[in-house]
Amino acid sequence: MQFTSEQRLDDGLLEREFTLGEIPGTLWTPESAPAPLILMAHNNGLPKAQSRLVARARQTAAYGYAVAAIDATGCGDRPRSAADEQARADLHRAVQAGEPVDEIFESFIGPLVEKAVPDWQTTLDALLSLPEIGGPVGYSGWTAVGIRLAVVEPRIAAAGFFAGGYVPHAQREEARQVTIPLLFLLQWDDEGNPRQRALDLFDAFGTKEKTLHANLGGHTGTPWFEVEDGARFFDRHLK
Repeated sequence: MQFTSEQRLDDGLLEREFTLGEIPGTLWTPESAPAPLILMAHNNGLPKAQSRLVARARQTAAYGYAVAAIDATGCGDRPRSAADEQARADLHRAVQAGEPVDEIFESFIGPLVEKAVPDWQTTLDALLSLPEIGGPVGYSGWTAVGIRLAVVEPRIAAAGFFAGGYVPHAQREEARQVTIPLLFLLQWDDEGNPRQRALDLFDAFGTKEKTLHANLGGHTGTPWFEVEDGARFFDRHLK
């Protein structure tokens, strides 16, 4: 892992950009160390520099956590295959035309999940070797990747999922194997994610400790207080 830049923010947080092979990432750490770690991923492969993710990461770090975000394979500014680009173009065309998009999402998001999870595991290996980071580890964000990580990665102790991203059929089946404590955030009027599909997914999770927070509003309208509630959730399980 090579740190390429750093800046000390006004609230005392240290924000550093890093590269790990071909994986670019950002790490936020509080002044208190070692700190528990939270991996933070945006829905459906959006970039780590997306403003809502950065704001959420900084606030979460201010609660005393090390927070990391990466651009996994095919996500953010990482190179995409011709098939990925075609799927994105097909998705854009279908949305504009008002056509069904589930099949396109399946062909697009499924491979992203398969490629992203190994990148997250490689990043986790490197982060846990840093003296300023301790265990345990939490996950926050993209549900599809989070499900797979929760199933294959025993170091993930608790997770907060956002229901707004498309979840492929493979991960909907894997949801029954998720046994860690879970906080699931749902926007009741999300235009891109049918409410019943999200409720069915919540019902499928195998964990005995799962909480659903549903708020009125569209896809990007998650209230800011959910960041605070998320911190309390992670406090219970990571501190």
